[in-house]
Amino acid sequence: MDAGSPDKDVSRVPDPLEDLLGYWLRRASTAMMADLGSSLAPADLRPTEATILILIRANPGLTQSDIGRVLGIARANMAPLMGGLLKRGFIQKSRVDGRSQSLALTELGVDKVCAAQTIIDAHEARFREGLDVALLPDMIAALRTLAGSET
Repeated sequence: MDAGSPDKDVSRVPDPLEDLLGYWLRRASTAMMADLGSSLAPADLRPTEATILILIRANPGLTQSDIGRVLGIARANMAPLMGGLLKRGFIQKSRVDGRSQSLALTELGVDKVCAAQTIIDAHEARFREGLDVALLPDMIAALRTLAGSET
């Protein structure tokens, strides 16, 4: 049996990573994002697109720059994301001043964000299922601290 065999018992292999916070954060993030991506696929949305639509629904009038700052997305990456959402008819722009344009959901965008929210709620419920509900607020607070956003 070679090392790559799915039948190899690795339960007794010493794991020097088992106490590394970053390792487990990465594993958890990878599992959650893979599940979210496959869950949103039937709605023809990627996780970042769904997140942007949810943010606009909660804060109509935000600018593209505002969204980039809130989500930590570089300006160069925001342009194609927003362009795709505009092209698909999910958002619309309105000029605020000289160069700034506020964003709002279209009717199609409202339908899409409602579908996305339902999918995300089910996704969150699946991952919270095995966790102690009483620990969730502290877990989220700790993750915010690690991410550098304690608000």
